[in-house]
Amino acid sequence: MLEAEDLHAGYGAIPVLAGTSLTIAEGAFVGILGHNGMGKTTLLKTLAGILPANAGRVRLAGEDITRLASHERTRRGLGYVPQGREIFPALSVLDNLRFAVAAKGKPESGAIETVLEEFPRLKPLLERAGGALSGGEQQLLALARCLVQAPRLVLLDEPTEGIQPSMIETIADRLTALRQRRGLTTILVEQNLDFIKALSDRVLIIQKGRIVREVAPAELDDPAMVSEFIGAA
Repeated sequence: MLEAEDLHAGYGAIPVLAGTSLTIAEGAFVGILGHNGMGKTTLLKTLAGILPANAGRVRLAGEDITRLASHERTRRGLGYVPQGREIFPALSVLDNLRFAVAAKGKPESGAIETVLEEFPRLKPLLERAGGALSGGEQQLLALARCLVQAPRLVLLDEPTEGIQPSMIETIADRLTALRQRRGLTTILVEQNLDFIKALSDRVLIIQKGRIVREVAPAELDDPAMVSEFIGAA
């Protein structure tokens, strides 16, 4: 589904990714862990087209998308849920979803109704401004806004950040259900070890802008390994 080969990217003169390579199979759920500042968010932004790659290649379903803009990647089936959610706080929940459908470049055709069946908690909130939602509700909206575009691959950046435990369980349940029903392929950047362990098939460790190791989710129970590669036991 997704191949990244020898990716280099950064911010101005500051390099962050230093030859990152990974392959994600269709239908897989892959976690990415690493110390702060090792390139996790930069990797997702580069895959999504928010940051340009200075070198390397990105392929989605066999197509080279390295030079495509982010909106063009969206229209090819790549979805991105950024850290901090980045919903439109002044727009209603419904208008946030409508905007996402319009950005896909296709008529609604029942897309919003379909995604609301996946996120029933949003139904009574449709007229409420996004900024008036709780943090957990905003995260559900961010996920729904991405999924209303019918992506084949979703990039999730720290979806549990600042979310209360009960809502984290709801998000995990939704992601599990979506994978089962849609066969969704997902790359998850996350520091919540229980969350990433429960959802991921495999976990990639990133250090200094490169993938240095792959571990099974069960290995996250090893405090020594976690302390070495992630920074928290």
